[in-house]
Amino acid sequence: MTHTAVGWHVELEFEEDDQRTKAAALVRLPDGNEVRAHGYASRYRSDTNQPRVGEEIAGARALNELAMKLLTKAHDEIDEASGRTSHPIAL
Repeated sequence: MTHTAVGWHVELEFEEDDQRTKAAALVRLPDGNEVRAHGYASRYRSDTNQPRVGEEIAGARALNELAMKLLTKAHDEIDEASGRTSHPIAL
């Protein structure tokens, strides 16, 4: 049996203002495809300004969306190759 080491690099970028944080996630796959996703976080006016917390929330939401898109992509490929409908397991 042959083992191959494969790695993916996920990029996260953030845009922030006083009330909102936007995260953009990107992964480039070995097959040349790119999958992108976004996540958002909002701060109530009465909350203290903690940019790192906004990044963590927005980043987690972007990564969650990215995971769902990757699952959908994988199941679409399974369906195409097998000629049947696969059933993704929810995260």
